[in-house]
Amino acid sequence: MKKVSKKPSRKKSQAVSVISIAAVLIMLFIALPTIPLREGFSLAAIFGAVWAVFAVLIIGAHLYRLLKVDEDTENRMKQIKKERMRNIEQRIMGDS
Repeated sequence: MKKVSKKPSRKKSQAVSVISIAAVLIMLFIALPTIPLREGFSLAAIFGAVWAVFAVLIIGAHLYRLLKVDEDTENRMKQIKKERMRNIEQRIMGDS
């Protein structure tokens, strides 16, 4: 029996990314003023800075997805796979 993997629609995926970006931005705006950065290298300040960096990375990842930066690469990989399959089929049919 074949497994059917349902890929979420592009619009749903974009909506999830927008909601995630909004949630992370809200968390950043709430948390950044409470991080004690002026106290020097305290454990709380280091934790807050690392947390903020991770939040910015999450925003960057969702923007990367929204802006479809990797769409060209994905299309090129599909084209390469089709060419490989064609070559394999030619070799099999040629060898018979």
